[in-house]
Order: sequence, then structure tokens, then C-alpha cells
Amino acid sequence: MSKLTSTDYFGIDGLLSDDEKMIQNAARAFVDGEVLPIIEKHNREATFPAGLVPKMAEQGFFGSNLPTEYGCAGLNNVAYGLLMQELERGDSGVRSFCSVQGSLVMYPIFAFGSEEQKKKWLPELAAGTKIGCFGLTEPDFGSNPGGMITRARRKGNDWVLSGAKMWITNGTISDVAIVWAKDENDQVLGFLVEKGMKGYSAPEMTGKFSLRASVTSELVLQDVVVSEANRLPKAEGLKAPLSCLSQARYGIAWGALGAAMACYEAALDYSKSRIQFDKPIAGFQMTQKKLVEMLTEITKGQLLALQLGRLKDAGKARHTHISMGKMNNAKIARDISHLAREILGANGILDEYPVIRHMMNIESVYTYEGTHDMHTLIIGADITGIEAYR
Repeated sequence: MSKLTSTDYFGIDGLLSDDEKMIQNAARAFVDGEVLPIIEKHNREATFPAGLVPKMAEQGFFGSNLPTEYGCAGLNNVAYGLLMQELERGDSGVRSFCSVQGSLVMYPIFAFGSEEQKKKWLPELAAGTKIGCFGLTEPDFGSNPGGMITRARRKGNDWVLSGAKMWITNGTISDVAIVWAKDENDQVLGFLVEKGMKGYSAPEMTGKFSLRASVTSELVLQDVVVSEANRLPKAEGLKAPLSCLSQARYGIAWGALGAAMACYEAALDYSKSRIQFDKPIAGFQMTQKKLVEMLTEITKGQLLALQLGRLKDAGKARHTHISMGKMNNAKIARDISHLAREILGANGILDEYPVIRHMMNIESVYTYEGTHDMHTLIIGADITGIEAYR
């Protein structure tokens, strides 16, 4: 059984179009050839594999579900999801880079920007010659983004931004940041803050035990003057950044499956070759139980993600559907990484195998873009009509 089919127990591949299969196979080949040979070294040294950026751009990975007129691939959402799945099979940090570039930088420019902003930024971001980040989360406001204290005040034809953002993927290496701030009327607005603007800095956060091959930063805004031309004209209110988060969460619902698949595949291979009591540990009931549980949850997660993608392509996906996808698939990936580590025993903590890296990475994926508990409450409010988080 091949690696591709070992995690496709129900023949879900048969539900995909030829184009979707082609995208998945191309992405898998890219991960096998370009990501896996280098990722453990970068994870160990806590460095971002910047050399992958032009290679991913050449493959059309950035903003791949946005229109071709802006230099993007114009994929449907299922194909985009499969791309995110395969990238995260390589590493969550690699998928995060691609996800932020496309869903949290290019998407808001596409959805809320002027035509001039789209023509200026989207082709360069798609080509990987410019890198972006998304500044919403603050040191004191994560699950409650509406509580943000970053401010934007008018100064003639310009805006002056003051505040700070935290846990920002790509921040230190970005050429442009999508920064969200409240104006004098507490209206949330979006701005394009460019590298080199006076008063703007993006120091890298260090000491992480998770997403070590990804750049995580603070954004510091000390009276940064931004022109009206750098404001996203169609972004007014908290609904704008939340819609961007829905795009990213959709990708995570698929991406988390990739990490789960990598852990399952590693555990399955190991269990067949590890001999104890004169036979492979795959022959023991407890090991088989764990493997069956892992594959069953992956299969259910695949079906959930595929239907979510079909709904999104039909324009019928709701944000609560996306919450369920992110909530469920991040959780099963977390659980599967733990089971895989158990099967590998002491070897499970060595980076000779991918399990411990995925296990640590998924701790971040489980929390960011909305914690498991917050997505649970979002769905709970939807089905009961009662908001439990206020």
C-alpha cells in the first residue's frame, strides 16, 4: 500500500476531480523532494527555510485560490485544501507561511483593497518577491479581538497608528503587514503597513518549542504615519478581519490532517519494523487498536474537510462549518500525534522521526486561529441560539 493510499482507507481519492488529484500529487512531490530533506535541520536550529519561498511561488502555492488575473492559480477550494494538507504533512510552519501569505494577506487585499492596491501587491505576493503578515492578535486580546487597543487617528490625509500586536507569523521577514486598528469611533479599520515606515518594528519572538521552523513576531507601532492610500477602503468593522480568519481556518482544517497523516504513517511503518517478543509490535492488540483509532479519525476528518470544501466552492459554507472543521481536525491531529509517540516509545522523542516535531507543532495549531474551546462555543451558540462566551 502506497503512502498516498495508506491514509485513504475509504477511497476518498475517487471523489476528487482529475485537477484536484493533480494538485495533491504535485504538492506531495514538492514536500517529499523539497521540504522533508531539510525540515528537521531547520526545526532543530529554529530557522525558517527561506529557500522554499521562491520554489513555492514557482509552484503557484501563494494565494492559489485567488483569480489568475492577479497572478494567482485560480484553484477551487478543495484543491487549495489538499495543497494545505500536503504542506502540513511536511511541516506546520511551512503550511503556516503559505496560509498567512494567501489567506491573511492576499485575501484581505483582494476582498477589501482598492484596485490599485490589488494590482500593486497581489502579483508580487503571489510571486514570493514580497512577504506579508497579519496583525490582529494583541498581547492582551486573543480570543476577543474586538477588545483591541491599537488605535488609528486621523492626521490630515494620513492616519497615525499606535499599539502592538503579538504572535504574528512572518512578521520579522515581512514587507507589508495587514494591521487592524480602531479609529476614534471604535470602528475597526485595516491598513497596509510597509517595512521601513518610521515607528514600525517587528522583533522576532524566541524560545519557542513549537513551530520552530516558522518566524513568529511582535509588531510594534509607535505613531506610525500611514497614508489614506494604504487603508483598505472596503474594510470597516470587525467582520472584515474575522472573514480573513475564516479563510485561514478553512486551510487549517485541511492542514491539520496532513500532520495527522504524517504521524500515522510514521507509527504504522515503525510498528511493522520494531521487533519485540520475537514479532513486530504491529502484531500486538494494543498497537493495532491505536492504529485503527488513528486511521478512523483521519478518515472522518477527510470526509468533513471534503464536504466543507464542496460547500465553500458552492458558496454555502458558513463560518460555523469552518469552526467545526478547524476544531475537529486540529483535535484529532493532536490526539493522533500523542498515539504515534506512544507507538514509537523512546524513539518518539527523537527528531530522527517526524512525530515529536508534529506533536509540538500541533500544540500551536490547536490554539491559534481560534482555540478549541472558542470554536466549541461558536458552534454551541449557533445550535442553541445562546452565546455562552459573553
